[in-house]
Amino acid sequence: MNTRFLDTFVTLAKLRSFRATAATLHATPAAISQRVKALEEELQTALVDRESRDFRLTPNGEYLLGYAKAVVEAARRLQAAASGESTMRGRLRLGVIETVVHSWLPHYMRRLAADYPKLDVELTVDVSVVLQRRLIADELDLIIRVEGSDESNVVCDALANYPVHWIARAGLLPSARSGLAVHVLRHPILTFGRGTAPHRALEDIVAKLASAHGVPLSETRITGSPSIAVIVQLVRDGFGVAAIPRLFVDKLIESGEVVELPLQPAPPSIVVSMSRRADAPLFVHGAATAARAACAEYCSKSDKRLVEPL
Repeated sequence: MNTRFLDTFVTLAKLRSFRATAATLHATPAAISQRVKALEEELQTALVDRESRDFRLTPNGEYLLGYAKAVVEAARRLQAAASGESTMRGRLRLGVIETVVHSWLPHYMRRLAADYPKLDVELTVDVSVVLQRRLIADELDLIIRVEGSDESNVVCDALANYPVHWIARAGLLPSARSGLAVHVLRHPILTFGRGTAPHRALEDIVAKLASAHGVPLSETRITGSPSIAVIVQLVRDGFGVAAIPRLFVDKLIESGEVVELPLQPAPPSIVVSMSRRADAPLFVHGAATAARAACAEYCSKSDKRLVEPL
């Protein structure tokens, strides 16, 4: 459908004169009449009552006028959005989990500054459940968190996969593999905060290991923390065994301060995803595109044992 014909119809209904409409749209009255007739043929209904001495829309014309206005306004918004792409600006309220802070956030911030120099960024670092709640409440525009969202008005994209390993301070446990699970279960198991996907997965694994090796589940302990830095420090102090991405302790493993334990089953990988509202402004969608590119670039330069793109 030709939106110019719809615009002509809307203008004609407002001015109630073919001559005035022609002057406003820089056309001739005959051209305006022809556009309206073409629209009537396409819609298969009369819009203007041509038998009346005074200008008058037909009942169908009155009924369809609201729909025509909506289409014309939507077309104008579409054009405005397309023309604004090169001058994208605004205030991006960005929320990320600490996992991203310790991995590819610097790459992302540099890419945002390069791609959209007129975009101001407000950064919030918090746990996934809080970021999700603030996105729904329209307090954040774009969040990067663990897991996705089942909200109908939220768009989610998986970005990266962080393999999780069993980590302990060197010398904390016997070197022999036999009986390793029992020794691990005697220590606090360190992971992310309670209620998170990694914590829930670890609860299942610990229950299965305890059952398989005859360890009372009541004697096991899972300690959750939202802070990566806290977990890593507790591991270095020998407080317990951690189930975390190797990414955060890779240099400590290389130095020999901590070790990766060959305990099976390994905890499931952490999937980091990006969420935004479907009706978000153009600059939010642009920032989401930059996030995917920055994450992919970081993953391409990293060891696959640490992080993989999705």
